[in-house]
Amino acid sequence: MGRRLTSIDGGRGEQAPEEPRGTVRQLNERAERPEEEQPRLWHVVLSVAGKVTPLTELRAGLEQLAHDHSFFLTARYAADHAEIRYWEQARDLHDAAAIALRLWGEHKSSANLPPWEIVGLEVVDRPTYHKRIAEGFGETPPHLGGVHPY
Repeated sequence: MGRRLTSIDGGRGEQAPEEPRGTVRQLNERAERPEEEQPRLWHVVLSVAGKVTPLTELRAGLEQLAHDHSFFLTARYAADHAEIRYWEQARDLHDAAAIALRLWGEHKSSANLPPWEIVGLEVVDRPTYHKRIAEGFGETPPHLGGVHPY
């Protein structure tokens, strides 16, 4: 009697264990690649300042920025500075900060914003923001939503 190989499908009538889907190369690439992070929400406070600008022009520019930027929360302004608070969706802090640092410059012409420079930036994740507020340490804006003078 000849020997029967049992390590192949149908050798003893047993079902072979289910193999993971994909080729060996695909499985190895998945194992080597870190899991892709899902975008998270980051609370951003962007401070800008520069030469005195007429308040009506500044307000109109900030209102246009609020219209253009989907997660815009609130802005406060004076003739020579402004603070913009909003939510940004990004993979990590580096991405959120990079987007925030480009915001003013990218909307300068479309929203007719003054040629001010960024003088401050704070970026915190959503849980940190809510924890600060709950503990009384975070500064909540006096007006939620919209564009308001200081």
